[in-house]
Amino acid sequence: METQQVATAARLLAHDTFDKKCALRPIMDQTTSRWATLIISALVAGPHRFAQLHQRVGGISQKMLSQNLKALARAGLVDRQVASTNPPQVTYSLTDLGTGLAGPLTELIQWFGRHGGELLAAQEHYDSQQGPPRG
Repeated sequence: METQQVATAARLLAHDTFDKKCALRPIMDQTTSRWATLIISALVAGPHRFAQLHQRVGGISQKMLSQNLKALARAGLVDRQVASTNPPQVTYSLTDLGTGLAGPLTELIQWFGRHGGELLAAQEHYDSQQGPPRG
């Protein structure tokens, strides 16, 4: 009986993202970064080529876009299709798993849009209470 309880506890805690040893923490970190969130949100509209994504996600470098796309593909969230043309055309799209994550991530972005004025006002209020910066 005790062995079954230990096995059940281990199964339930296997993906405890609050635990620093959780195997999902690195994936969670990569997929909830600023750039990954914006990339996934951009792909909600449909497949994009690399240059389209680079243009859509303002401020991201090509290197950072490439790194994030690789991490998202490795996590099973983004599909990379290479057309056999010369030069090869690469198109990125969300997988079913990525589409499932896109909903909550785009909701988060929309939340920031709805509350942007409040957030900026709160920062301004906080900063005014802190006094001049020390140098």
